[in-house]
Amino acid sequence: MSIELLAPAGNFEKLQAALTYGADAVYIGGKNFNLRAFSDNFDESEIVQAVDFTHKLGKKIYVTVNIFAKNADFDELAAYLKFLDDVGVDAILISDLGVFTLAKEVTKNLDLHVSTQANITNYRAVNFFHELGASRIVLARELTCDEISAIKHNCAAELEIFVHGAMCISYSGRCYLSHYLTGRSGNRGECTHSCRWKYSLVEEKRPNEYFNVEEDERGAYVMNSKDLCLLPCLDKVIESGVSSLKIEGRMKSVNYVAGVVKTYRQAIDSYLENPANFKILSEWLNELDKVAHRPYTTGFFISDSKPTEIYDTSKPKRSSDFLGIVRDFDADKMLATIEQRGKFEVGQDVEFFQPHGKTFTQKILKMFDTDGQEILSAPHAQQIVKIPVENSVENFSLMRT
Repeated sequence: MSIELLAPAGNFEKLQAALTYGADAVYIGGKNFNLRAFSDNFDESEIVQAVDFTHKLGKKIYVTVNIFAKNADFDELAAYLKFLDDVGVDAILISDLGVFTLAKEVTKNLDLHVSTQANITNYRAVNFFHELGASRIVLARELTCDEISAIKHNCAAELEIFVHGAMCISYSGRCYLSHYLTGRSGNRGECTHSCRWKYSLVEEKRPNEYFNVEEDERGAYVMNSKDLCLLPCLDKVIESGVSSLKIEGRMKSVNYVAGVVKTYRQAIDSYLENPANFKILSEWLNELDKVAHRPYTTGFFISDSKPTEIYDTSKPKRSSDFLGIVRDFDADKMLATIEQRGKFEVGQDVEFFQPHGKTFTQKILKMFDTDGQEILSAPHAQQIVKIPVENSVENFSLMRT
C-alpha cells in the first residue's frame, strides 16, 4: 500500500521544511491563477528552483491553478501552463472546466488533478473527470468516511482528501461573503476571511441596537469554523482507499508545516508497518497542539451533522512559541547556529524539534553573536546566533519553547 503525504508550501523555505520533515509531495502556487493570493507564492524562477529541489529528493511537486477563470485570464494562462509543463511540474490542480480543457490542449506531461473547489461528492462526478483526463480528484471536504469508501469502490481515479488544517464555512470553500463585504473574492484567491469576523444581529428599524447572536458579551463568531484534524481516525482514512492525504496551510508558518508534517509522517508509517495494532500516540496529539490552530474537529468524516463552529473567538491558539531554525551544527564544539524567529535569551528553557532525530529540551546557558562575542539575548528578527547544545542537532531543526 502506498499513501502520499501532501504538504503545503507557501514559499521556498516552507517547501524545504515540508520535504525535510517527511512529505512525499508538496503543492505550491504561482504569482497568479491560484486561490491563495496573499501567500508569498512562487515566481517563475522560484518554481524552477522548487522543481529542481523537490525532484532531487525523489519527491513530487504540484502547482495550484484553481481559480474560477474569467475570459481575460486565458490571455496569459496558456503560456503559464506550457511553462509549468516544460519545467517538469508533476501535476496541476484545477477547479474550472475552461482551465481544464486548455491544459489538455497545451500541455503534454502534466497530470491534471481536480481541486476540492470543484465540489466532487459522488463517484459519477469522479468518473466524469477521470474520463476527461484527470488522474486524481480532490474530494469535497463535506464527505463522510463511508461516502468516500463508496466513491473509491466505484472509480479508478486516485482520490485525495484533506486531513488537517483550516476549514471554510462555505461549501468546499466556494464563498462570496468576502467579495460582498470587501470586494475581494475568495474564488479569485483574495479571501479576507470575513467569515471569522465578529457579528451581531441588527433589526431593520433599530439600526443602533445590536443583538448578540448568542449569550456572550464578546459577540458571536457564527461562521468561524474549527480546524480539521483526522489524525484520531487515521486508520479509517487510509482504509477508505484514498491515495493522498493533504494538509492545508500555504499561509501557515514554517513551524506549523514542520510540526504537522512530521506528526502525520510518523503516524502513517506506524500504520503501514503494523495496521492491525495501530494506535494513536499521545505524543502525536501533543505535537499538533503546539502549532497555531483553532480547536480541532473531525469535520464531516465521522458524521455529516457534527457542529464545527467556534462561537467565542476567531484567534488560533498554540502551546509553544517558535524561536528559531538551526542553520548549522558544529559537532566538534557542540555549537548550533540559529536563525532567530522569536526573541530568546540566556537562562531560557528551549526545545529542539528535529526532522528525524528525537526532540530534546535544554536550558540556554550561553549565546554568541557572529563575531564570537557573548550576548544575553537575541531580540532582532532573523539574527544569527550560536548556542552550545547538549545533543547533536540536525540542520533545519526548530528551536521552540
